[in-house]
Amino acid sequence: MNALLTPTDAVDVDTRWQQLAADLPADKILFSDVVPGGCHWSWTLPRGTTLRLVAQAAGANLSMVLYNARQPLERYNMPDSLKAQHTAHYSRGHVLMSDMGCAMASITADSLGWHDPLGLLLDAPRMHEKYGQHPYQQYRNGMYRAGRDGLLIEIGKYGLRRRDLVAPVNFFSKVSVDEEGRFHFQPNHAPAGAMVEVRLDMDVIVAVSAAPHPLDPRPDYAPAPVGIVAWRSGPAAADDVCRQFRPEGARALHNTDLHYLA
Repeated sequence: MNALLTPTDAVDVDTRWQQLAADLPADKILFSDVVPGGCHWSWTLPRGTTLRLVAQAAGANLSMVLYNARQPLERYNMPDSLKAQHTAHYSRGHVLMSDMGCAMASITADSLGWHDPLGLLLDAPRMHEKYGQHPYQQYRNGMYRAGRDGLLIEIGKYGLRRRDLVAPVNFFSKVSVDEEGRFHFQPNHAPAGAMVEVRLDMDVIVAVSAAPHPLDPRPDYAPAPVGIVAWRSGPAAADDVCRQFRPEGARALHNTDLHYLA
C-alpha cells in the first residue's frame, strides 16, 4: 500500500483512504493508514468516530483493545459483552461493552459476519515455538512480532501496564467452539478486501496489532497488512442498527449517552 504514495507527496498528506473507502465523503475523513502485518499502533479518538478496517490480503487478523480515554480504568470487557448479547462471536449490530456496562464501540458494517472475541493473543513463547526466532538485531524490519508484546507497547504509551491488558477482539478471524469446549480456527475466513466498521461510542484509546492469530495453523509467519480509515460518523442515532439489534446493546448505548449530555 505504500506504493500509493509518490515521492512528491507531502508527509502529512495520505490519500490511501481513496482506495480503502472511496464511498465515504471526503470532508468526513480524519486519517487513513495501513498497519503492516505484525505491526501495532494506537490512537486517542473521540466519540462519533468510525474506523473502517480493510484486510489487504487473505488471512488478516487485527487484535483490538479499548480503554475509556477519560478514565482508562474503564475498558472493554469480553465476558460481559458476550454474556449480555448471548453470543460467542461478533458481527454487525453487536456492541463492545465496558466493565461498567457502557458501549465503548459498535460494529456498524461487516462483510464477514464473524469476528473472534475468544482466541486471545499470540505471545512471544508461542511465537518462537511455532515460527522460530527472528530478532530485530538480525532481521531488522523483518523481525517477528507477537500481538501481546505489540499491544503492551501501545498501551504503555498511555500509562497502562501489563495488568491492564484485556482480552482483545480479533477482527477478520473466526474461532468456533465445539460441544467439548474445544476451539477451532477457520482458515481462509477473511479474503483480501474483507471489511468491518467499528464506531466509537465514547472517547477511547484504541490499540491494535496485526500479528497472527494465536490459533492460526499456517506454519509460516506471514501476517497480512490491514488498512484503517477513520471518519466522522457521529454518535449512534435513535434508529441505529446497534440500538435495534438487541435490547442489551441499546441499554449499553443509553448508558454511554448519559455521560455526554452536556
